[in-house]
Amino acid sequence: MPWRSRARVHVRQSQRALVITASGEFDTDEQDLLPAAWAEAEERARPLTVLDLSGVTFGDSSFLDALLRARTLHRTAGRRLVLVGPLHPNVLLLLTVTHVLEHFHVADSVPRALGGEPPNPGRP
Repeated sequence: MPWRSRARVHVRQSQRALVITASGEFDTDEQDLLPAAWAEAEERARPLTVLDLSGVTFGDSSFLDALLRARTLHRTAGRRLVLVGPLHPNVLLLLTVTHVLEHFHVADSVPRALGGEPPNPGRP
């Protein structure tokens, strides 16, 4: 039986932002999915990238690395990156235990991340 990834990444562009929706389980087998989305974010150069992680149920160190690389790329380019939850308990644990969550802006929904209200830093 062929291997099928349990992770998905969908990218869409709104007027002022690139919205990336990730879902499923992210481990080393899916390590190229998110960096491909980061490349698209670089190419489109929107002032805001919204990364919806509400459908992600698992992430390992390669997932964490992909998030940190996205943060670095966005900061270097002077663009905002906002994570969207609610975060699954497994993802929240990974980001909290590693003290990474506090370095991201987090919104509780995509509309809120896209809206005028600033997201709360480090809040799931």
